[in-house]
Amino acid sequence: MKKDTLYVGLDTDKKWIDISVADPLPGGEVRYFGKIANQATSLDRVLKRLGKEARTLVVCYEAGPCGYGIHRRLDGRPGVSCQVIAPSLTPRRPGDRVKTNRRDSLTLAKLLRAEELTPIWVPDAAHEAMRDLIRARGAAVSDRGRCRQRIGGFLLRQEIGYLGKPWSKKHRLWLGRLAFAAAAHRLMFAELLDALDQAQARLDRLVEHIAELWPAWSLAWLVEALQALRGYGLINAVTVVAEIGDPRRFDSPRQLMAFVGLVPSERSSGESVRRGGLTKTGNGRARKALIEAAWTYARPAKRPKAAAVRQSAEVRAIADKARHRLSARYRKLHGRGKLAQVAVAAVAREQLGFLWAIARAAGPGRG
Repeated sequence: MKKDTLYVGLDTDKKWIDISVADPLPGGEVRYFGKIANQATSLDRVLKRLGKEARTLVVCYEAGPCGYGIHRRLDGRPGVSCQVIAPSLTPRRPGDRVKTNRRDSLTLAKLLRAEELTPIWVPDAAHEAMRDLIRARGAAVSDRGRCRQRIGGFLLRQEIGYLGKPWSKKHRLWLGRLAFAAAAHRLMFAELLDALDQAQARLDRLVEHIAELWPAWSLAWLVEALQALRGYGLINAVTVVAEIGDPRRFDSPRQLMAFVGLVPSERSSGESVRRGGLTKTGNGRARKALIEAAWTYARPAKRPKAAAVRQSAEVRAIADKARHRLSARYRKLHGRGKLAQVAVAAVAREQLGFLWAIARAAGPGRG
Protein backbone atom coordinates (compact mmCIF):
# COMPACT_ATOMS: atom_id res chain seq x y z
CA MET A 1 0.00 0.00 0.00
CA LYS A 2 1.19 3.47 -0.80
CA LYS A 3 1.71 5.66 2.23
CA ASP A 4 0.28 8.68 0.39
CA THR A 5 -3.03 6.93 -0.38
CA LEU A 6 -6.22 7.69 1.49
CA TYR A 7 -9.25 5.38 1.29
CA VAL A 8 -12.63 7.11 1.36
CA GLY A 9 -15.95 5.38 1.99
CA LEU A 10 -19.17 7.21 1.04
CA ASP A 11 -22.62 6.18 2.26
CA THR A 12 -25.06 8.05 0.04
CA ASP A 13 -28.76 8.74 0.23
CA LYS A 14 -31.09 11.24 -1.39
CA LYS A 15 -30.04 14.19 0.79
CA TRP A 16 -26.81 13.35 2.60
CA ILE A 17 -23.41 11.68 2.21
CA ASP A 18 -21.63 10.20 5.24
CA ILE A 19 -17.86 10.13 4.74
CA SER A 20 -15.25 7.97 6.46
CA VAL A 21 -11.55 7.67 5.67
CA ALA A 22 -8.88 5.03 6.28
CA ASP A 23 -5.13 5.50 6.24
CA PRO A 24 -2.95 2.78 4.66
CA LEU A 25 -1.94 -0.37 6.49
CA PRO A 26 -0.22 -1.31 8.66
CA GLY A 27 -1.61 0.60 11.57
CA GLY A 28 -3.63 3.08 9.57
CA GLU A 29 -6.46 4.81 11.39
CA VAL A 30 -10.10 4.47 10.31
CA ARG A 31 -12.19 7.49 11.27
CA TYR A 32 -15.49 9.13 10.56
CA PHE A 33 -14.99 12.40 8.68
CA GLY A 34 -18.50 13.83 8.73
CA LYS A 35 -21.80 14.32 6.89
CA ILE A 36 -22.33 16.64 3.93
CA ALA A 37 -25.20 17.49 1.61
CA ASN A 38 -25.49 15.26 -1.45
CA GLN A 39 -24.38 17.98 -3.83
CA ALA A 40 -21.50 18.06 -6.30
CA THR A 41 -19.99 21.24 -4.86
CA SER A 42 -20.01 19.93 -1.28
CA LEU A 43 -18.34 16.66 -2.26
CA ASP A 44 -15.74 18.42 -4.41
CA ARG A 45 -14.85 20.69 -1.52
CA VAL A 46 -14.33 17.75 0.86
CA LEU A 47 -12.27 15.72 -1.61
CA LYS A 48 -10.08 18.74 -2.32
CA ARG A 49 -9.43 19.03 1.40
CA LEU A 50 -8.70 15.30 1.76
CA GLY A 51 -6.39 15.30 -1.24
CA LYS A 52 -4.12 18.06 -0.02
CA GLU A 53 -0.39 17.39 -0.04
CA ALA A 54 -0.86 15.42 -3.28
CA ARG A 55 -2.46 12.41 -1.60
CA THR A 56 -4.08 9.84 -3.89
CA LEU A 57 -7.74 9.27 -3.06
CA VAL A 58 -9.45 5.91 -3.59
CA VAL A 59 -13.19 6.49 -3.22
CA CYS A 60 -16.06 4.01 -3.14
CA TYR A 61 -19.80 3.95 -2.58
CA GLU A 62 -22.47 1.29 -2.94
CA ALA A 63 -24.66 1.00 -6.02
CA GLY A 64 -28.16 2.23 -5.35
CA PRO A 65 -30.95 4.57 -6.41
CA CYS A 66 -28.61 7.58 -6.56
CA GLY A 67 -27.08 6.26 -9.79
CA TYR A 68 -23.57 6.75 -11.18
CA GLY A 69 -23.30 10.54 -11.06
CA ILE A 70 -20.63 10.57 -8.35
CA HIS A 71 -18.57 7.97 -10.19
CA ARG A 72 -18.70 9.88 -13.47
CA ARG A 73 -17.67 13.12 -11.79
CA LEU A 74 -14.79 11.63 -9.81
CA ASP A 75 -13.30 8.75 -11.76
CA GLY A 76 -10.48 9.88 -13.98
CA ARG A 77 -9.72 13.06 -12.06
CA PRO A 78 -6.04 13.56 -11.30
CA GLY A 79 -5.26 11.80 -8.04
CA VAL A 80 -8.76 10.33 -7.62
CA SER A 81 -10.19 6.91 -8.49
CA CYS A 82 -13.76 5.91 -7.74
CA GLN A 83 -15.44 2.52 -7.50
CA VAL A 84 -19.12 1.61 -7.31
CA ILE A 85 -19.52 -1.39 -5.02
CA ALA A 86 -21.97 -4.29 -5.30
CA PRO A 87 -23.99 -4.17 -2.04
CA SER A 88 -24.84 -7.88 -2.19
CA LEU A 89 -21.13 -8.79 -2.18
CA THR A 90 -20.13 -6.51 0.70
CA PRO A 91 -18.96 -8.68 3.65
CA ARG A 92 -21.28 -8.50 6.66
CA ARG A 93 -20.65 -9.87 10.15
CA PRO A 94 -23.50 -12.20 11.18
CA GLY A 95 -23.63 -10.80 14.70
CA ASP A 96 -23.82 -7.15 13.69
CA ARG A 97 -27.34 -5.91 14.40
CA VAL A 98 -26.72 -2.15 14.25
CA LYS A 99 -26.84 -0.45 10.87
CA THR A 100 -26.47 3.30 10.42
CA ASN A 101 -25.13 5.49 7.65
CA ARG A 102 -22.12 6.40 9.77
CA ARG A 103 -21.23 2.77 10.48
CA ASP A 104 -21.75 1.82 6.83
CA SER A 105 -19.31 4.49 5.66
CA LEU A 106 -16.72 3.31 8.21
CA THR A 107 -17.17 -0.27 7.02
CA LEU A 108 -16.76 0.75 3.38
CA ALA A 109 -13.53 2.64 4.08
CA LYS A 110 -12.09 -0.28 6.06
CA LEU A 111 -13.03 -2.94 3.48
CA LEU A 112 -11.85 -0.77 0.59
CA ARG A 113 -8.43 -0.52 2.19
CA ALA A 114 -8.38 -4.31 2.69
CA GLU A 115 -9.40 -4.87 -0.97
CA GLU A 116 -12.43 -6.88 0.16
CA LEU A 117 -15.00 -5.03 -1.96
CA THR A 118 -16.28 -6.03 -5.41
CA PRO A 119 -16.72 -3.16 -7.87
CA ILE A 120 -19.49 -3.37 -10.45
CA TRP A 121 -19.38 -2.55 -14.13
CA VAL A 122 -20.51 1.04 -14.68
CA PRO A 123 -22.12 1.73 -18.07
CA ASP A 124 -21.40 4.94 -19.91
CA ALA A 125 -24.09 7.62 -20.15
CA ALA A 126 -25.28 6.55 -23.62
CA HIS A 127 -25.58 2.92 -22.56
CA GLU A 128 -27.47 3.87 -19.40
CA ALA A 129 -29.88 6.01 -21.44
CA MET A 130 -30.67 3.10 -23.77
CA ARG A 131 -31.05 0.78 -20.78
CA ASP A 132 -33.50 3.20 -19.14
CA LEU A 133 -35.57 3.24 -22.33
CA ILE A 134 -35.67 -0.56 -22.43
CA ARG A 135 -36.56 -0.76 -18.75
CA ALA A 136 -39.38 1.72 -19.38
CA ARG A 137 -40.74 -0.75 -21.92
CA GLY A 138 -40.55 -3.50 -19.29
CA ALA A 139 -42.49 -1.31 -16.88
CA ALA A 140 -45.10 -0.68 -19.59
CA VAL A 141 -45.49 -4.45 -20.06
CA SER A 142 -46.11 -4.78 -16.32
CA ASP A 143 -48.67 -1.96 -16.42
CA ARG A 144 -50.52 -3.64 -19.26
CA GLY A 145 -50.51 -6.92 -17.33
CA ARG A 146 -52.07 -5.24 -14.30
CA CYS A 147 -54.77 -3.70 -16.50
CA ARG A 148 -55.56 -7.11 -17.98
CA GLN A 149 -55.64 -8.67 -14.53
CA ARG A 150 -58.18 -6.11 -13.28
CA ILE A 151 -60.42 -6.74 -16.29
CA GLY A 152 -60.12 -10.51 -15.96
CA GLY A 153 -60.87 -10.38 -12.23
CA PHE A 154 -63.98 -8.29 -12.77
CA LEU A 155 -65.32 -10.60 -15.49
CA LEU A 156 -64.63 -13.63 -13.32
CA ARG A 157 -66.72 -12.15 -10.53
CA GLN A 158 -69.51 -11.52 -13.04
CA GLU A 159 -69.25 -15.14 -14.30
CA ILE A 160 -68.45 -13.95 -17.83
CA GLY A 161 -65.96 -16.08 -19.76
CA TYR A 162 -64.34 -15.96 -23.20
CA LEU A 163 -63.80 -19.22 -25.10
CA GLY A 164 -61.24 -17.99 -27.62
CA LYS A 165 -57.64 -16.81 -27.33
CA PRO A 166 -57.44 -14.17 -24.58
CA TRP A 167 -56.17 -10.66 -25.31
CA SER A 168 -56.26 -11.08 -29.07
CA LYS A 169 -57.91 -8.52 -31.39
CA LYS A 170 -61.10 -10.58 -31.40
CA HIS A 171 -61.05 -10.66 -27.63
CA ARG A 172 -60.69 -6.88 -27.46
CA LEU A 173 -63.68 -6.42 -29.80
CA TRP A 174 -65.68 -8.84 -27.66
CA LEU A 175 -64.81 -6.85 -24.53
CA GLY A 176 -66.06 -3.66 -26.19
CA ARG A 177 -69.44 -5.26 -26.90
CA LEU A 178 -70.11 -6.37 -23.34
CA ALA A 179 -73.09 -4.74 -21.63
CA PHE A 180 -73.88 -4.56 -17.93
CA ALA A 181 -77.15 -3.83 -16.18
CA ALA A 182 -75.70 -1.59 -13.45
CA ALA A 183 -74.63 1.90 -14.47
CA ALA A 184 -71.70 1.73 -12.03
CA HIS A 185 -70.41 -1.41 -13.77
CA ARG A 186 -70.75 0.18 -17.21
CA LEU A 187 -68.77 3.24 -16.17
CA MET A 188 -66.15 1.25 -14.30
CA PHE A 189 -65.62 -1.24 -17.13
CA ALA A 190 -65.27 1.58 -19.67
CA GLU A 191 -62.50 3.08 -17.51
CA LEU A 192 -60.74 -0.31 -17.29
CA LEU A 193 -60.81 -0.68 -21.08
CA ASP A 194 -59.55 2.87 -21.53
CA ALA A 195 -56.66 2.20 -19.14
CA LEU A 196 -55.81 -0.98 -21.07
CA ASP A 197 -55.81 0.86 -24.40
CA GLN A 198 -53.57 3.59 -23.00
CA ALA A 199 -51.14 1.04 -21.59
CA GLN A 200 -51.00 -0.78 -24.93
CA ALA A 201 -50.47 2.48 -26.82
CA ARG A 202 -47.63 3.48 -24.48
CA LEU A 203 -46.01 0.07 -24.93
CA ASP A 204 -46.27 0.33 -28.72
CA ARG A 205 -44.66 3.79 -28.68
CA LEU A 206 -41.75 2.56 -26.55
CA VAL A 207 -41.15 -0.35 -28.92
CA GLU A 208 -41.07 2.12 -31.81
CA HIS A 209 -38.56 4.30 -29.95
CA ILE A 210 -36.30 1.30 -29.33
CA ALA A 211 -36.49 0.26 -32.99
CA GLU A 212 -35.58 3.81 -34.00
CA LEU A 213 -32.62 4.32 -31.65
CA TRP A 214 -30.84 0.97 -31.38
CA PRO A 215 -29.02 1.13 -34.77
CA ALA A 216 -27.06 4.17 -33.52
CA TRP A 217 -26.07 2.43 -30.27
CA SER A 218 -22.44 1.46 -29.68
CA LEU A 219 -23.51 -2.18 -29.13
CA ALA A 220 -25.80 -2.35 -32.16
CA TRP A 221 -23.43 -4.91 -33.73
CA LEU A 222 -24.10 -7.28 -30.83
CA VAL A 223 -27.88 -6.77 -30.96
CA GLU A 224 -27.77 -7.59 -34.67
CA ALA A 225 -25.60 -10.67 -34.15
CA LEU A 226 -27.71 -12.09 -31.29
CA GLN A 227 -30.79 -12.13 -33.49
CA ALA A 228 -29.18 -15.03 -35.33
CA LEU A 229 -29.83 -17.14 -32.22
CA ARG A 230 -33.13 -18.88 -31.76
CA GLY A 231 -35.40 -17.08 -29.29
CA TYR A 232 -33.91 -13.64 -29.93
CA GLY A 233 -35.99 -11.05 -31.68
CA LEU A 234 -35.12 -7.38 -31.51
CA ILE A 235 -36.64 -6.72 -28.09
CA ASN A 236 -35.14 -9.76 -26.36
CA ALA A 237 -31.72 -9.15 -27.91
CA VAL A 238 -31.60 -5.46 -27.02
CA THR A 239 -32.78 -6.23 -23.47
CA VAL A 240 -30.03 -8.78 -22.84
CA VAL A 241 -27.35 -6.51 -24.29
CA ALA A 242 -28.55 -3.49 -22.33
CA GLU A 243 -28.49 -5.38 -19.03
CA ILE A 244 -25.27 -7.37 -19.51
CA GLY A 245 -23.24 -4.99 -21.64
CA ASP A 246 -20.40 -6.31 -23.76
CA PRO A 247 -19.87 -10.00 -22.85
CA ARG A 248 -16.24 -9.75 -23.97
CA ARG A 249 -15.39 -8.13 -20.63
CA PHE A 250 -15.72 -11.62 -19.09
CA ASP A 251 -12.72 -13.92 -19.48
CA SER A 252 -14.87 -17.03 -19.82
CA PRO A 253 -18.54 -18.04 -20.24
CA ARG A 254 -18.53 -19.41 -16.67
CA GLN A 255 -17.94 -15.91 -15.32
CA LEU A 256 -20.85 -14.62 -17.40
CA MET A 257 -23.11 -17.42 -16.13
CA ALA A 258 -22.21 -16.61 -12.53
CA PHE A 259 -22.76 -12.89 -13.16
CA VAL A 260 -26.33 -13.51 -14.31
CA GLY A 261 -27.04 -15.96 -11.46
CA LEU A 262 -27.71 -19.03 -13.60
CA VAL A 263 -25.26 -21.30 -11.76
CA PRO A 264 -26.33 -23.69 -8.98
CA SER A 265 -25.76 -22.74 -5.37
CA GLU A 266 -23.50 -24.97 -3.29
CA ARG A 267 -23.07 -25.74 0.38
CA SER A 268 -20.25 -28.27 0.69
CA SER A 269 -18.13 -29.26 3.65
CA GLY A 270 -15.42 -31.89 3.75
CA GLU A 271 -16.45 -34.83 1.60
CA SER A 272 -20.08 -33.73 1.55
CA VAL A 273 -21.10 -31.95 -1.66
CA ARG A 274 -24.53 -30.31 -1.67
CA ARG A 275 -25.78 -28.27 -4.60
CA GLY A 276 -29.05 -26.41 -4.55
CA GLY A 277 -31.08 -24.21 -6.83
CA LEU A 278 -29.85 -21.32 -8.93
CA THR A 279 -28.07 -18.54 -7.08
CA LYS A 280 -30.28 -15.93 -8.82
CA THR A 281 -27.73 -13.25 -8.09
CA GLY A 282 -26.85 -10.42 -10.44
CA ASN A 283 -29.21 -8.90 -12.98
CA GLY A 284 -32.75 -10.28 -12.74
CA ARG A 285 -33.95 -8.57 -15.91
CA ALA A 286 -31.23 -10.22 -17.99
CA ARG A 287 -31.99 -13.57 -16.37
CA LYS A 288 -35.68 -13.23 -17.20
CA ALA A 289 -34.94 -12.42 -20.87
CA LEU A 290 -32.57 -15.40 -21.11
CA ILE A 291 -35.16 -17.75 -19.62
CA GLU A 292 -37.80 -16.47 -22.05
CA ALA A 293 -35.47 -17.16 -24.98
CA ALA A 294 -34.60 -20.61 -23.62
CA TRP A 295 -38.24 -21.71 -23.68
CA THR A 296 -38.13 -21.73 -27.49
CA TYR A 297 -35.78 -24.73 -27.31
CA ALA A 298 -38.55 -26.80 -25.73
CA ARG A 299 -39.97 -27.05 -29.25
CA PRO A 300 -38.31 -28.93 -32.14
CA ALA A 301 -35.45 -27.14 -33.89
CA LYS A 302 -36.51 -25.36 -37.07
CA ARG A 303 -34.59 -24.03 -40.02
CA PRO A 304 -32.09 -21.18 -39.43
CA LYS A 305 -33.54 -17.72 -38.87
CA ALA A 306 -33.52 -15.19 -41.69
CA ALA A 307 -31.53 -12.83 -39.44
CA ALA A 308 -28.63 -15.29 -39.52
CA VAL A 309 -28.12 -14.77 -43.26
CA ARG A 310 -26.77 -11.25 -42.69
CA GLN A 311 -24.08 -12.49 -40.29
CA SER A 312 -20.59 -13.78 -40.93
CA ALA A 313 -19.97 -17.46 -41.54
CA GLU A 314 -18.51 -17.84 -38.04
CA VAL A 315 -21.58 -16.35 -36.35
CA ARG A 316 -23.90 -18.47 -38.50
CA ALA A 317 -21.99 -21.60 -37.50
CA ILE A 318 -22.29 -20.73 -33.79
CA ALA A 319 -26.03 -20.03 -34.11
CA ASP A 320 -26.58 -23.28 -36.01
CA LYS A 321 -24.68 -25.26 -33.39
CA ALA A 322 -26.74 -23.63 -30.62
CA ARG A 323 -29.97 -24.41 -32.47
CA HIS A 324 -29.30 -28.15 -32.46
CA ARG A 325 -27.31 -28.53 -29.23
CA LEU A 326 -29.70 -26.63 -26.96
CA SER A 327 -32.78 -28.36 -28.35
CA ALA A 328 -31.10 -31.72 -27.74
CA ARG A 329 -30.08 -30.56 -24.26
CA TYR A 330 -33.68 -29.82 -23.36
CA ARG A 331 -34.93 -33.15 -24.73
CA LYS A 332 -32.27 -35.06 -22.81
CA LEU A 333 -32.98 -33.38 -19.47
CA HIS A 334 -36.75 -33.56 -19.89
CA GLY A 335 -36.47 -37.22 -20.90
CA ARG A 336 -34.59 -37.96 -17.66
CA GLY A 337 -37.57 -36.70 -15.70
CA LYS A 338 -36.40 -33.16 -14.97
CA LEU A 339 -39.08 -30.53 -14.61
CA ALA A 340 -39.51 -28.35 -17.67
CA GLN A 341 -38.48 -25.29 -15.66
CA VAL A 342 -35.25 -26.97 -14.54
CA ALA A 343 -34.41 -28.07 -18.08
CA VAL A 344 -35.07 -24.57 -19.42
CA ALA A 345 -32.83 -23.01 -16.76
CA ALA A 346 -30.02 -25.37 -17.79
CA VAL A 347 -30.56 -24.42 -21.43
CA ALA A 348 -30.48 -20.72 -20.53
CA ARG A 349 -27.17 -21.20 -18.70
CA GLU A 350 -25.59 -23.00 -21.67
CA GLN A 351 -27.10 -20.40 -24.00
CA LEU A 352 -24.85 -17.81 -22.38
CA GLY A 353 -21.83 -19.69 -23.67
CA PHE A 354 -23.04 -19.25 -27.24
CA LEU A 355 -23.84 -15.60 -26.55
CA TRP A 356 -20.28 -15.07 -25.31
CA ALA A 357 -18.87 -16.85 -28.37
CA ILE A 358 -20.96 -14.74 -30.76
CA ALA A 359 -19.74 -11.55 -29.10
CA ARG A 360 -16.14 -12.71 -29.57
CA ALA A 361 -16.78 -13.62 -33.21
CA ALA A 362 -18.78 -10.55 -34.24
CA GLY A 363 -17.20 -7.82 -32.11
CA PRO A 364 -15.17 -5.01 -33.66
CA GLY A 365 -11.44 -5.11 -33.03
CA ARG A 366 -11.49 -8.84 -32.36
CA GLY A 367 -8.30 -10.75 -32.03
